[in-house]
Amino acid sequence: MSELVTGEAVALELRPARLPSRALAVLLDLVAAMAVYVAVTIVLVTSTASLDEAAQTALSIATFVLVLVGAPIAVETLSHGRSLGKMACGLRVVRDDGGPLRFRHALVRGLIGVIEILMTFGVVACIASFVSARGRRLGDVFAGTLVVRERIPVTRTGFVPPPPPWLAGRFSGLDLSAVPDGLWLAVRQYLTRMQQLDPQVGWSMAERLASDLAERTGAPVPQGVPPAAYLAAVVQERQARESRRAFGSGSPSSPDPAGEGPAGVYGAPAVYGAPAADVPPVVAPGAASESSGGRRPVEVPEMQEVPEGDRPGTGFVPPA
Repeated sequence: MSELVTGEAVALELRPARLPSRALAVLLDLVAAMAVYVAVTIVLVTSTASLDEAAQTALSIATFVLVLVGAPIAVETLSHGRSLGKMACGLRVVRDDGGPLRFRHALVRGLIGVIEILMTFGVVACIASFVSARGRRLGDVFAGTLVVRERIPVTRTGFVPPPPPWLAGRFSGLDLSAVPDGLWLAVRQYLTRMQQLDPQVGWSMAERLASDLAERTGAPVPQGVPPAAYLAAVVQERQARESRRAFGSGSPSSPDPAGEGPAGVYGAPAVYGAPAADVPPVVAPGAASESSGGRRPVEVPEMQEVPEGDRPGTGFVPPA
């Protein structure tokens, strides 16, 4: 990414185009221009056969200048930096400040391009692109332009599996105000990629993140709760609080995790130690009661076992 600062002091992050994509775009433009040039030349030769040699030479030079020099300049000016080859490769020519291309920029690029691309077969342009930090050729340097990638691959957003239903609501008393955003980001990245990690490595990472999260919240991880399930449940609680703060008392909608088998993702409670009914509720030390002005621990009642078909949804929505 290349950070450009506009005249209004706005920083823009642009991705400069690399040499292979730019070379392919130039090749497509040259093929199209040469096809038009050959067609126009054939028409002129057949229609000006009665003229003398000097007139035919002048028409040939004019055709070369108009088709191979003037046409690319006009196309880049009218399309704001998107020629046929650049449109096919997802590129665009912009100014150094990120603004749209003007006629003077396209004119300088086109005139210098005749020397560094047509007359030297692209050797000078390749050398200049290799030397430049942002892959600019001489025409871009003198015109004050930059070729950027207009189409950027979209990265797939990882899905955070919901916590097991037996952990729903058990961390409502935690104080999450001291947890920094960097730790939330690390927890979410782990949850989205934990199935791609080695089991032992993933378990150690989950334990380390759970320890850091418990240290920030002031409440230890309950016995018998897998660290990955603990992380997912705390993230769910944070998401629920954000939703209540944004939308009032309504809870976010999410698919029912009972049919998705979250226990298979984090492991059944019996495998890791205590059953679900033996996991004590989490109490935030020194949490303040909303109804009274004093400070007393807020106890969360234990959840009773519910049949499989009657289990409610967790209300967990993966953060954007």
